[in-house]
Amino acid sequence: MVAILTLLLVVTVSLLVTRVATISLMHTGMSRSMARFQARSAFTGAGFTTSESEDVVNHPVRRRIIGLLMLLGNAGLVTAVSTLILGFVGRSGGSSLAARAGVLLLGLGLLFLLVRSAWVDRHLSRTIDWALRRYTDLDVKDYGTLMQLIGDYRVVDFAVGKKHWMAGRTLAELELREEGIIVLGLKMPDGSYLGAPNGDCRVPPGATAVIYGRHSSIESLGQRKRAAAAEAEHRAAVETQEKVREHEEREVGEKVVPPKES
Repeated sequence: MVAILTLLLVVTVSLLVTRVATISLMHTGMSRSMARFQARSAFTGAGFTTSESEDVVNHPVRRRIIGLLMLLGNAGLVTAVSTLILGFVGRSGGSSLAARAGVLLLGLGLLFLLVRSAWVDRHLSRTIDWALRRYTDLDVKDYGTLMQLIGDYRVVDFAVGKKHWMAGRTLAELELREEGIIVLGLKMPDGSYLGAPNGDCRVPPGATAVIYGRHSSIESLGQRKRAAAAEAEHRAAVETQEKVREHEEREVGEKVVPPKES
């Protein structure tokens, strides 16, 4: 009977380990469903080859978490199999085979109910999340994945010089969104930071703008100085962005909407 109880303990610890790994991966920017899938596949040794797996391998923190899971998974599997065999083959201290099987099924059933419980999941997740924030430093986001920085898209720190076209103007006046450029934040000359600024925010000379957009658009913006030609460059950039947006929407539409059957 001791072996059966040991097996249930191993299963409980395994579930807890995968839950901790799931929340740890979420701290690096992965979605809950993706983190849960990768944690379970690594712990069980399934090793699915997906694009998400590449995101794990290419991220140093995620790679360490998954590597540790693989080691713990191998040890847990060996322990579980050996205790299961001992539980039914070894000496049982007088308990019958049916009793041992009943205890095992009852224990697994209780664990299944606990795993499926929303209340347990919520409180356990909060406890693990608090512990990870308190005792670890896992807030290492993969912003390239989160913001889909593929192709020509970038996030850059953009220094606004005194003679730059942006200096002294509000974001509404600049109409950067029409060029496909989004200002995520502004680092002011005094060291303060303004996140997600609205259109009324004025860009002071000497500020640094954290911007998101196509690399070619950001390069064009960097060369724009205060002059009449700057407005013409802005209008040209808007026209280019409209063509790019139409092309991207057409590509997305072709992938989402299936061709009509003739």
